[in-house]
Amino acid sequence: MKHKVGDIRPTQLLYTYGVGAMIDLPSIAAMVMGIDDWETANATAVGEDRLLRAVQSQLGHQVRQLLLPPIEPESAAPNPFGGAPIGVPVAAFPQWFRCPWCELLAPLGSGLFELKTDPYRPERARYVHINCTKPGTPPIVLPARFQVACSHGHLDDFPWVTFVHNGATGCNGPLRLRKVGASDEAVDLLVKCDTCGAQKRMSDAFGDTAEQDPVFACRGRRPHLRDFELNGCQEQAETILLGASNSWFPITLSALSIPTKVDRLPRLIEERWLVLQHIAQKTVVAPARAMGNLKGLEEYSDDQIWAAIEAHRSDSGAPEQSADLKTPEWEIFTAADPARNNKDFLLRPVAAPRGFEACFAKVVMVERLREVRALTAFTRIESPGDFSDPSEIPAALKAPICRGAPNWVPVSEVRGEGVFLQFSDEAINAWCKLVKNRDAEFRQAHIAWRRTRRIPNPVAGYPGIRYALIHSFSHALMRQLSMEAGYTAASIRERIYANDGDGDLPAMAGLLLYTAAPDSEGTLGGLVSLGEPDKLGRLMTLALEQIKLCASDPLCAEHHPTKDGIASLHGAACHACMFSPETSCERGNKYLDRSLLIAALGSPVSPFFGETA
Repeated sequence: MKHKVGDIRPTQLLYTYGVGAMIDLPSIAAMVMGIDDWETANATAVGEDRLLRAVQSQLGHQVRQLLLPPIEPESAAPNPFGGAPIGVPVAAFPQWFRCPWCELLAPLGSGLFELKTDPYRPERARYVHINCTKPGTPPIVLPARFQVACSHGHLDDFPWVTFVHNGATGCNGPLRLRKVGASDEAVDLLVKCDTCGAQKRMSDAFGDTAEQDPVFACRGRRPHLRDFELNGCQEQAETILLGASNSWFPITLSALSIPTKVDRLPRLIEERWLVLQHIAQKTVVAPARAMGNLKGLEEYSDDQIWAAIEAHRSDSGAPEQSADLKTPEWEIFTAADPARNNKDFLLRPVAAPRGFEACFAKVVMVERLREVRALTAFTRIESPGDFSDPSEIPAALKAPICRGAPNWVPVSEVRGEGVFLQFSDEAINAWCKLVKNRDAEFRQAHIAWRRTRRIPNPVAGYPGIRYALIHSFSHALMRQLSMEAGYTAASIRERIYANDGDGDLPAMAGLLLYTAAPDSEGTLGGLVSLGEPDKLGRLMTLALEQIKLCASDPLCAEHHPTKDGIASLHGAACHACMFSPETSCERGNKYLDRSLLIAALGSPVSPFFGETA
């Protein structure tokens, strides 16, 4: 299929190009606008009650819908001159552009740059310098590659005028951004005012000097919402490059669509709830049946259907419904009841892998699953990966996706397959008693890490040594699965269920490795087929064998979570042996240590798979 310039996948609107993020177009840098500007007429509602409750717990109960991004129908005929475009709105940002010919630096509002478009080739949209000294065709201008951002989610154009004049001034240029050295580094770039002759190197916009410069006081600008923070901002902004990796981090929630009912009729109502929720009274059931909205329910009477709808509506609105996402999934996976299977969730329990019967209590082949992911907010500069849960992120760091309280949030929907592994409670509890020293090291590193980043309550959020064990095993097995299944390492994701049983949550020790795609049919079964006992046992043996030695040993094997007084939140782990792509890991390659799994070179830690490996 031929893609248009600017086309992105629905999942990219959550993890790469979400609200407030930048998209590079051929000649313009664009920012995705807040959901206030989205046209939802072509957006499809997604039903996932558990995820909706989790979103409401963060954004408020006024959130009523989960919507897929608006998508232009495939049958839509191209019409370059009429009709509103369908899609996600963007606006040009930054607003300052530079002419590559005469080096002029000016904002779009100056009137010096003119927008040129081609109705038949929208990808050719560009701004040109109409009064440039270049003979012939006016040159295409490009976005200035510097901007400023703060950790409270604000982003602004670089303060070019006040920067070059060392503060407020009555001189308005014009300005030139010139290259005065051999490289494109900031030290070789010079900003100069043609009117007064003031000039300054871009290297002065970085470092300790810039941190104290009042020129970089944050104005609280929110370009994706077209406004400024109501109460302003007290932070000092820092200079970043256009498209910098720390300019946007999504805050997301994801939930697997698990069946919560056992009896057949309640399960059918649950599956079709997105349509059936609109039946407000019993008299509407018969017309809905006549219109074909009750397909699959032909064997049930109107009274039975209405009673089931009322029961489901009552359960969904019950105040005791929890926003916890992983505990219900853990209960479904460990039960592995075939009676609860449906079209979006298909489980088949199998025996523990050969040679690992003492380590694992159960293996479940997840032949079909559906995952819904929602974007609730985003951060800049500070990564949400430093927090154990999105609810821990301070409100000041969260940038909103709309001006007021949202009544819907954008989501993506994917379908796929996976393998669930339940660790033996007896084995993992006995092992935890042997590694208390390593547990203490990870806890100290966790506290030091959060203190360094000024995270409130640094003692909270420590996931525990059993999490580090399961997480490390997950990464080792993911690498081996990607080679066998044919999927890239970035396409396999982990979902870890780990809890000591303290507090309100049950004891959990499990791992789901899965892959998913936005296609309605999901993936092709190459991953789930590796869950058979013989195959999985062989893959586990190979995975553990591969991590016994690392290309970076002995440096890697000797690394401790608090080595040399620096908290790194990982032990014997590095890019050569344990780290996985960002899309695969749920904790940003933290809490990893291969010495927890096998006897690493010179490690004093008792490995979980010591005798097995």
